[in-house]
Order: sequence, then structure tokens, then C-alpha cells
Amino acid sequence: MEFESIKPLVKNIINSNDSKDEKLTCICQLLQDSISYYNWVGFYFANQETKTLHLGPYVGAETDHTIIPFGKGICGQVAESNANFVVPDVTAQDNYIACSFTVKSEIVVPLFVNGINIGQIDIDSHVIDPFTEADEHFLEFVNEQVASLF
Repeated sequence: MEFESIKPLVKNIINSNDSKDEKLTCICQLLQDSISYYNWVGFYFANQETKTLHLGPYVGAETDHTIIPFGKGICGQVAESNANFVVPDVTAQDNYIACSFTVKSEIVVPLFVNGINIGQIDIDSHVIDPFTEADEHFLEFVNEQVASLF
């Protein structure tokens, strides 16, 4: 499915009467179901006091990485850099936290509310180097919609 055709579906989820966590889970499921190389989709949320990320709603294989210190792994680096991070091949990253041997690549896009990085959307793929600028722009759109929930 093309990104443009998914955008209205994301907006419909955001505007539904579901709880915030239900909406986030539905968005994760929509992205995983719609984009063949999105194999794990989830949100992490920042605790600025403890400088840690905490796993929020997600779909895909279970993960032991429910709390990630800022700076550790791809997600932790995004918490500090406030910038998108695309990893074409996770084996080439020194600061990568391995979730599963099936994960080949990852994209993480920060989630801003009123200019503050409150978390991120994290996507793992079983394919090497599938993510493009179009993925980044699409996930920035998703996060703009999600920001309205906070």
C-alpha cells in the first residue's frame, strides 16, 4: 500500500473514540499490515528525569527492551540527537541493541510535542536497507498526528 493511501487511515484512528494506547496500537498494526517490510512497529516514550525510554504500544515479536537508557542503541541515540536515524544494516552499527536475529534494518523517528522530544516510533525490518526518504517523511507525518494525542 502506498504511503499516501495510509495517511487518511492514520487520521481516522487518531480521531476515533478509542483510548490513546488503543489508538497507538491500531496505528502500529495498520503500519505493520500495510507495509510489507515493517515487521515490528512500536512507540517508546521518554522519561526526562531518569533519561530513559519506556516501551509503549507495539506490534510484532515480544521484546526484552522495555527500558532503554538515553544514548544506548538506535532508540537511545535518537532520544539524544532529536534526529531521524535510519540503519540500513544493523550488523554495521556498533551501538545497536539486538532484538532478534531476524532484524536486518531499523528506522527511528522522534516524536515531538511542543518542540520537545517525548518519544519515538521505532520500526524493525527483516530486510536489509528497505527504508527511504519516503519512509522518513511518512513516519514524520504519523508522529505529527500522534502528537495531537498529548
